[in-house]
Amino acid sequence: MKIIFASQNQKKTEEIRSLLPKGFILENLLDLNIEDDIPENEPTIEGNSAFKARWVFQKFGLPCFADDTGLEVLALNGEPGVHSARYAGAARSDQANMDLLQLNLKDKADRSAQFKTVITYCDQDQELQFTGIVSGRISEEAKGEHGFGYDPIFEPEGLERTFAEMDLAEKNNYSHRARALAQLLSFLKKM
Repeated sequence: MKIIFASQNQKKTEEIRSLLPKGFILENLLDLNIEDDIPENEPTIEGNSAFKARWVFQKFGLPCFADDTGLEVLALNGEPGVHSARYAGAARSDQANMDLLQLNLKDKADRSAQFKTVITYCDQDQELQFTGIVSGRISEEAKGEHGFGYDPIFEPEGLERTFAEMDLAEKNNYSHRARALAQLLSFLKKM
């Protein structure tokens, strides 16, 4: 089954490809020579995910899915949330985003947080959403060389290692994206 992932993020694509069983062919927007940025102007993670999936389905008419992910920090009332990728500005700098988050948490004792991914699947008959959440905390300093985004400062609950200290296979045992994708794959296998 060929399915389109409404993303240009190669690291996300690699993460998802590593979880797909045989029989699935995954292409992202770069594979389709689409370099246009899909707007992420919706006020929720769910809304952004749905908008991106609809945009790609309307353009190609192929089954597709999109994800949107946010890091929600309790002491910051859920920030950066839907604005996680652009928390420190439009440039989407992972380092600037982490620096701003650490600055905003400087005087906070509670560093609990959760990653939330919403995947929207869209085809000619339906639009469905699948949600994956992993709880944890923001570490005081960045650790690790793997991953992307906030991975160097996010420690999943019960571990004293960040996502960036894990290889991809280990991260997939805990990750929000892997949890949402498992639900999508369960649905697709029934089709």
